[in-house]
Amino acid sequence: MSEEHPARVASRASQAAASGKRKDEWLALFADDACVEDPVGPSGFDPEGTGHRGHDAIAKFYDMTIANTDSLEFLVDDVLVCGDECVNIGTIRTTIAGQIIDAEGVFVYRVNSDGKLVSLRAFWEVERAMKTARPAS
Repeated sequence: MSEEHPARVASRASQAAASGKRKDEWLALFADDACVEDPVGPSGFDPEGTGHRGHDAIAKFYDMTIANTDSLEFLVDDVLVCGDECVNIGTIRTTIAGQIIDAEGVFVYRVNSDGKLVSLRAFWEVERAMKTARPAS
């Protein structure tokens, strides 16, 4: 049996730490010069669309997004591994301010030779996700 791919391991660890609201554990998964783009391109989280680079910027992204959720659930339909990356295809279900929002997308994790995340790129549409908003039960 072969060892599991490092990008797949890192993606699962990232999802577990984020959904468990374990900020320090989540940040420790990233290389010092890592970049988080979530979503890719300009957004309310990243007006310039250049991503959040380095631990300090990624920590601020966490505080602005993940820390403000009531819960996060990663519903992964498929995972594809190529080179030093893996792609998770699925939905991130967020509960925030009494609303459930589903962000369908493609989530790309790239690791370095030490298995640290150097890039997390999330391809999802804010407007499309907002259309799924519904009251939490």
